[in-house]
Amino acid sequence: MSAQRSSQVAPGEPESLTTLLGGRTSAIDASLPPVAFGLAWWLSGQSVLVAGVAAVLVGLILAVWRLVRGARPAAVLVSLLAVLVGAVIAVRTGQAVDFFLVRLLSNAASAVAFAVSVAVRWPLLGVVVGTVLRQRTRWRRDPALLRAYGRASWVWVGQYLVRLVVFIPLWAANSVLGLTVAQVVLTWPLVALCIAVSWWVLRRSLPAEHPGIRHPQVD
Repeated sequence: MSAQRSSQVAPGEPESLTTLLGGRTSAIDASLPPVAFGLAWWLSGQSVLVAGVAAVLVGLILAVWRLVRGARPAAVLVSLLAVLVGAVIAVRTGQAVDFFLVRLLSNAASAVAFAVSVAVRWPLLGVVVGTVLRQRTRWRRDPALLRAYGRASWVWVGQYLVRLVVFIPLWAANSVLGLTVAQVVLTWPLVALCIAVSWWVLRRSLPAEHPGIRHPQVD
């Protein structure tokens, strides 16, 4: 990337994208309940009930910790609810792999949502970043920024599809430990890669004279 383009990005802006989209902490937290589930299932002689209880306990501890650190209650509740629903499904069906059904379905729904958002010219990456930056819909009235967010949103579609390509065969093969490992590998490492690539796409898609995502150019 040229020095000219780099000089036009506000100081700290690359790091801010990671922070705005949840950062490392949220991604790592998301992998801990599934790890607790997989380890408890294995150590307890494949007891789905023990595994479910372990996952929910870890989820509760993380929820309290995140609330104390000032996380948004709604986001914490959604994360905890996903763990609880996954545990209930697994216990009801008696199949440990069904704990991961919620994550499989959420990734499928997210891929569809991001793709549709680009098609209707409301790219979700722009919606999220614009909301956090308190830009309302100003970012959408900037044609260059709207186009850049649309292109970068496809990177997020790819992230969710990668998980589905890995998760679905493992779920079909009834591989609990495989899904546990995949959850770890495809959480923070994949999120970090997705953020880095989407940030690169964003910057490359904007004209050289554009001041960046914090400064929509609205007539």
